[in-house]
Amino acid sequence: MDFWTITLRLLDGFGVSCLLFLLTLVFSLPFGLVIAFGSMSKFKPLSWLCRTVVWIIRGTPLMLQLFVVFYVPGILFNVQLFSGDNGRFLAALVAFVINYACYFSEIYRGGIQSIPRGQYEAAEVLGMTARETFFSVILMQVVKRILAPMSNEIITLVKDTSLARVIAVAEIFFVNESDFLTKGLVWPLFYIAVFFLIFVGVLTLLFRYFEKKLDYYKI
Repeated sequence: MDFWTITLRLLDGFGVSCLLFLLTLVFSLPFGLVIAFGSMSKFKPLSWLCRTVVWIIRGTPLMLQLFVVFYVPGILFNVQLFSGDNGRFLAALVAFVINYACYFSEIYRGGIQSIPRGQYEAAEVLGMTARETFFSVILMQVVKRILAPMSNEIITLVKDTSLARVIAVAEIFFVNESDFLTKGLVWPLFYIAVFFLIFVGVLTLLFRYFEKKLDYYKI
């Protein structure tokens, strides 16, 4: 196989990796906020449930969670929820969304709880509603505080997409193993690093841009 044929085949796999990355962000960012508010809820059963789920997800490997989502429904209930290539991708997406939503929820919670109570009280004295207080006073300060840890998690997500190969999702590493490594071609494995380095480099520049934009919000 020539260089361009291998490049195009790896690009196909990397496209699947990027799709998994993007869809995970789309669903896990808002879901993580829901979990964060649940963890901070004054309703103790809800708070306990959210914190327990976060503890379990953060305390177990993502690879194991992929196996659980893909295989356990069939083992316990004899129901094949995920079949075919699309089913495998969906199973990976579900596992990734749950995993990253839990991590994001803790970042959200830390950012929200780091805002001094006095700011809420001052807004209340000014007659602002809870909604107005959050969106007008608190939100951008929270965004400023959580941007760095969020960027780290998002960059980690780029690399974690490679774990989807354990349930045979046709991402870039799976393509390399099935198409090239089995035929004795080793160098494409190292070539994959170029794809990830470029993607992570673009994300790093993007987050630096956002950090400069948010310099206005001094904390």
